[in-house]
Amino acid sequence: MKKLKLQNDSYKILLSDFEQWLDILGYNDRTVYYTPIFMREFFHWLETHDIQQLDQITIDTVKAYYKYLGQRSNQRTGAGLSKAYLNKHQNALRKFREYLKKHGAKTFKIHLRLEKKESAIKDILTQSEIKQLFAVTSYSSKYQRTRLRDKAILVILYSCGLRRKEAVSLDIGDILFDAGRVFVRQGKNYKERYVPINKHNIRILEDYIYEARPMYTGSHATEALFINKYGNRMHGQDMGRRLQHLLTLVDDEILREKHITPHCLRHSIATHLLQQGMKIEDIQQFLGHSSLKSTQIYTHLLESL
Repeated sequence: MKKLKLQNDSYKILLSDFEQWLDILGYNDRTVYYTPIFMREFFHWLETHDIQQLDQITIDTVKAYYKYLGQRSNQRTGAGLSKAYLNKHQNALRKFREYLKKHGAKTFKIHLRLEKKESAIKDILTQSEIKQLFAVTSYSSKYQRTRLRDKAILVILYSCGLRRKEAVSLDIGDILFDAGRVFVRQGKNYKERYVPINKHNIRILEDYIYEARPMYTGSHATEALFINKYGNRMHGQDMGRRLQHLLTLVDDEILREKHITPHCLRHSIATHLLQQGMKIEDIQQFLGHSSLKSTQIYTHLLESL
């Protein structure tokens, strides 16, 4: 749907400004990328129904659009849109409504109920599966620099529980070796926090920073912790691709078939810490959650495991 062409200039401007707003607020890369795509489809639908201004949008307009989504097929699979995908469209509308409200513009009402989602348990890896991912980094590339970088990425995403955007935004100076902390300056909504890191994982980061990173072209010209072969800061999608590559190397067929994202590693470490008896309030601080409710989901997951 990202290829849908908009004709209404005001919709084009709104969409561009909305995307910038999401980025400024510190939403993760996937949210910044996909939420405007969902809104593009909404704007395109409005145009096809001759709704050229936001003040023409009513409750019935939103319901009619949502009915259309419920009936259209997934372009990739040919099947209907999943409940999770429909919820993403709803959340996009709500975020756009929030954007309008923050800018003092007239908003529209969204009387939609979120679809009941499938359990998030499938996103949780066991500690054994995590160990398998770490193990394959010893032969994940013919280049030592890439192998050490893969291992360091796992440390940041799993052991430190960082969001993808937080991970790619790290600079070398954010790794506080003496203090045993990682300084997260690009947290969600730009909230800063310090994340503890043990000596074993510190050594992994030291191996990457002092042995592998200098082997990348142009490494001296940037402070970015994770860089690509061209010496540029890695993007979130780059990390996602490396993670998918690691999955292809494990011997566990069940693990290979799982759709694992960087955020799944964050879910996993939170669950494992809870299993080990860490207080829910400490996990909240570790993850950088503003609300304890966001962290309490792991208590429900743990009961179902």
